[in-house]
Amino acid sequence: MTIVSATYLISSPDYQQCPKADRPEYAFIGRSNVGKSSLINMLCNNRKLAKTSGTPGKTQMINHFSVESISVNKSSAQWYIVDLPGYGFAKVSQQQRARWEKMTEGYLRKRENLVNVFVLVDSRHAPQKADLDFVNRLGEWEVPFSIVFTKSDKTTQAEVSRNVRSFLNVMRSTWQFLPAHFITSAVKQSGRDK
Repeated sequence: MTIVSATYLISSPDYQQCPKADRPEYAFIGRSNVGKSSLINMLCNNRKLAKTSGTPGKTQMINHFSVESISVNKSSAQWYIVDLPGYGFAKVSQQQRARWEKMTEGYLRKRENLVNVFVLVDSRHAPQKADLDFVNRLGEWEVPFSIVFTKSDKTTQAEVSRNVRSFLNVMRSTWQFLPAHFITSAVKQSGRDK
């Protein structure tokens, strides 16, 4: 598949105000500052599509991007990429964090055209409770997801492999089947094809 175009469409304060659910939708979420916007930009081959920031908590609404792609057999498709607010650390009030969590949960549990959630995990770190709690919640809600280990260029490949293996091993203790996982670097564009 080749992405032909990707454009910002709308930011919504809750799932009921999202665009009409008339095409497949793929959402991206992770701890604040895990590299969601950078990954979306890399996948769409457009550095300016999603706004990147060094400050955690910049994504505060449900952001839709309209995408058009062409498959290997030359058929075209239209779908959405959705950038969701990060979970975990961000310098915001408890009230604001609670509002984001409610908005995100409503979207994840009730958006009928949601095909898959890509949960981004920073590959530089050992398994983090916030990430594990979040994937377990997706399992409870029966929301399909994959794991994307980001920032693989920021440390050694040995450390990335160790951290990915550790994360998956922690999941194995409670999960019968593990979701698909990918290792990426927005800087080096690695993992893009997968």
